[in-house]
Formats: sequence, structure tokens, C-alpha cells
Amino acid sequence: MPIVSHSTIQIPLTIKCPSNTQTLLLLHFCASPHSPRQFSPDLPNFAPSNTTNRCGAQIMLADIQNETDARQYRIAISVFFFISGLGYSSWASRIPSIKQQLHLNEAQFGLVLLALPIGLMLTMPITGRLLGLFSSRKIMVFGAMVFNLILSLPGFTTSIWQLALVLFCFGSARNLLNLSMNSQAVQVQHLFPQSIMTTFHGIWSVAGFAGAAIGYLMVTMNVAPSYHLLMISTLLLVFTIYYYPKTLPDQPVKETVKRAAFALPDKSLLKYSLICFACMATENTMYDWSGLYFEKIVGTSKSTAVAAFGIYMVAMTTGRFIGDRLVNRLGIKSMLLYSGWFILTGLLLAIVLPYPVTAGIGFIFAGLGVACVVPLVFSLAGRSKSTNSGQTLASISTIGYLGFMVVPPLVGLVAQATSLRWSFAIMAICGLAIVALVKGMKE
Repeated sequence: MPIVSHSTIQIPLTIKCPSNTQTLLLLHFCASPHSPRQFSPDLPNFAPSNTTNRCGAQIMLADIQNETDARQYRIAISVFFFISGLGYSSWASRIPSIKQQLHLNEAQFGLVLLALPIGLMLTMPITGRLLGLFSSRKIMVFGAMVFNLILSLPGFTTSIWQLALVLFCFGSARNLLNLSMNSQAVQVQHLFPQSIMTTFHGIWSVAGFAGAAIGYLMVTMNVAPSYHLLMISTLLLVFTIYYYPKTLPDQPVKETVKRAAFALPDKSLLKYSLICFACMATENTMYDWSGLYFEKIVGTSKSTAVAAFGIYMVAMTTGRFIGDRLVNRLGIKSMLLYSGWFILTGLLLAIVLPYPVTAGIGFIFAGLGVACVVPLVFSLAGRSKSTNSGQTLASISTIGYLGFMVVPPLVGLVAQATSLRWSFAIMAICGLAIVALVKGMKE
């Protein structure tokens, strides 16, 4: 395998300029932080051969002068992933306080919490359409501003209807931010010959830990949810305003074929959607049921059950930070295959041997398995030539989030009919489905 040890690599790239003339540009791509760079026919080359088709948007290549610009775009998008993770986890950390503040019972609060995913799902196709009309950069900053502003409101609500409306808008804004920043991340990925996508999602996970830690501190200090969320909202607004000018400039590329607002992915992208469905179903089910599994099936204390969930989260976060290195060494298809096998093996281990050590190891395997699937599928889908990246990600995410919403309640129903232990087989089946889908996929 030849090794390129130069600090930069020159790639001739022909694009259509606004004047409709053909211009030959030399782009200087720096290595991802890992060097030397290795290239092999078996491994993915993430630098674009045609920016419009593969990114789904016309990147202003004249603005990309050197490796410094590419690194700047990478840092800026990383900050927006941090904004999303910190904002969402800050809200989640104050859920018990807000429930108590409004004097809601479990049934009432369970219903009001549905407003958030409903807002997210209903705006998914709308966001995809907006990303075809406007640049992902503009949608991202708009989504971030609205997301941060609405984040400050839950603590000030005084009725169940006010909270439901706020959560509906919060879910809608979160969808605007998440889809547009992933679209931006796909475009930034094409400026690097090596994978960087999983690290973006790792930063989101770290922000989630930070938000939970800050929330715990605020609770112990008896800080009201209104003041806590207002402080976080203000901080994230400052980040948004400061880093927006440093994001990647782009222009939307309209599709040549009109699609319905709620169109499903075409056949070439359907496998990606189903892989996302299986992974997101597993991920959210682990969020909701892993602690209870340790408490009821493994037979541990509540503190040990919380620790088991923490182990799963740490494994997932670690997997996202080491994922790019593994992708650069193994390739995307192999990485997705290993991810599916890890999910399957981990869940089977926890089911067949429900003891603290073996179930804990199983949860680690499951966390590593789900870590990189979604970012890698987004990276692959961003190369689609049939749609722009925004609408592609919107279509895939719509099906993915169905798994996120539908499967955890299904696990509960199966647990009620049989036992929680055997209901976890649903996630093992999801891991097997990922393996089967990836095996029939081209690199």
C-alpha cells in the first residue's frame, strides 16, 4: 500500500463557475489529524470528484484556500454538534424538575413528552425541502438560533399545554439544526481524503455528558430550571453567532426531478434507511431499557443499573472517536459489518448470560456497535447523485427516527407478554439485519 507523506496533496478539480466557464482549480487538501495518509483501492476516498453531485450543494471552492480553511470548517461544524448535544442534554437533565414544577403525573408527562418527537417527525420532510431551496449553512444557523431560544422556555411554562407547545417547537428546531449540520458535515467530509464523520457525532456525545453533568450540578445547587436553561441558551447563542461565519459557504442545488414532500428514499438509498432504522431502534431502546434490564433481569442495585447505562454510553462515545481511524484502515463497508456483528454479539451475550460481568461486556459491545453506523451511513448517502444531500438525509432520517420511536415501546409490549430478557432479542435481530443489509451493499 503506497504511503503519501507530503503535507498537502494537489487534486485537480473541474467545476462549473457562475459564468458557465470551466475552471481548473487546484485544491490543497490537508491530512486528517492522522498522518501519514494511506490510500488503497479498498478504502474510501472522501475527497469529491464532483462537488455538486456528491455533496448535494455547490461549495464555494474559491473560498477554500488551503488546509487552514478546511480545518476551520471542521472546527466550526464540530461546535454546532456540541451546541446540539449540550442543549438537548441540558433540557433532559431538568425533566424531573419541570415535571414536579407543573405537578404532572407519569401519564400526563408521558403524553406531553410526545410533543417533541412529533414536532421532529413532522418537520423532517419540510427541512429536506428547505435544504433544497437554501444553503445548509443558512438553515443551520437559523435552526441553531431557534433551538437555543426555545431551550430557555421550558422552565418558564406554567401549564401542560404551554409545555407541549414549547416541546413541539423544540423538536422542530432540533430537527432543523440536526439535519442541516449533518448536511454541512457531509460537505466538510469531502474536503478531507480520510473519514472525519464519526468524530462529529462523538463530539455530540461528549456534549451530552457535559450537559448531564451541568444539570446535576444545577440540581444539587437548587438552581431553578428556568435560570439554568436560560444560562445555557445564552451561552449557546454566543457560540452560534461567533462560529457561524467560520462555517462552510455553500449554495443549494435544486433537484432535476420533483419529489413529493413526504417521498420515501429511492431504491438506491432504501438500504441506508433500513440500516439507520435498525441502529437507531437499538440505540434508543438501550437508552430506555438498559438500566431496567440490569435491575430486573441481571438483579443488581439501582446504582449498578445506572453504572451499566453509563458503561454503554462511554463505549458508544469511545467508538465514535476511534471510528474514523478504523474506517480509514478497514473501509466503510467492513466497519458497518463489524458494527452489526458487535450489536448482535453484545445483545446475545446479555440475553444468554444475564450476569453483571457478562451483561456489562455485552452492553460495551452494543455501545461500540451502534457508535458509528448512523454517521457512516450519512457519509455514504451524501454521495448520492439522485438527490441533494439535505433531502437525502431527511428521507433516511425519517425512516431512522421511526425505529427510534416505535421499537422501544414494542420492547415494552413484548416484555409484558414474555419477559424483558427475551424482548431484548429484538435488538439482536436489528444487529443481524444490519449485517444482512451491509453484505449486499457496495463499498
